[in-house]
Amino acid sequence: MKKSLKISTLLTLCLFLTGMLQAQVKSDYDKTIDFTKYKTYSFAGWQNDSDKLINDLDKTRILDAFKAEFDARNMTLVEDNADAVVTLFLVIDNKTSTTAYTNYMGGMGMGYGYGWGMGMGAGMGTSTTTYSENDYEVGTLVVDVYDAGTKKLAWQGVLQKTINEKASKREKTIPKNAAKIMKQYPVPAAK
Repeated sequence: MKKSLKISTLLTLCLFLTGMLQAQVKSDYDKTIDFTKYKTYSFAGWQNDSDKLINDLDKTRILDAFKAEFDARNMTLVEDNADAVVTLFLVIDNKTSTTAYTNYMGGMGMGYGYGWGMGMGAGMGTSTTTYSENDYEVGTLVVDVYDAGTKKLAWQGVLQKTINEKASKREKTIPKNAAKIMKQYPVPAAK
């Protein structure tokens, strides 16, 4: 019983941590729009100066990753007169997770002591609960695609992920995360 409790606690903890590390992607779009009509696009920048939350290297990596994704959908980046306008928005939240582990030792005990006699005690058992807190950051990246003619939102992709990687890994993970977002874009990448 004790061993199965430890295993189930360990499995629950592993599932929780695995869920924290994976990126969650959501999207929504105007189903009345024919997205194949968008042949050109322009970047309108970062909303609310949210690019100030990251360094210039990561800004460039993000822009390059989305440029590659739009290029794969046969869309061309232009400065003026684009069919679609793309904006980016970034939020970084500080979070704290609390975990608890209870070590339960119950039952009866019997023992011998120095002196006269022998004794036996029955107790309710003892348990110790250990709490630990872990601080972490959650990043949310929002990509909005607006119809340039109507100025209405056509598509929105949102990626939410725990930020826990070293800066040296971002060169690989940023393009992967951009691809995860754009996988939900109504026009698939050309093969």
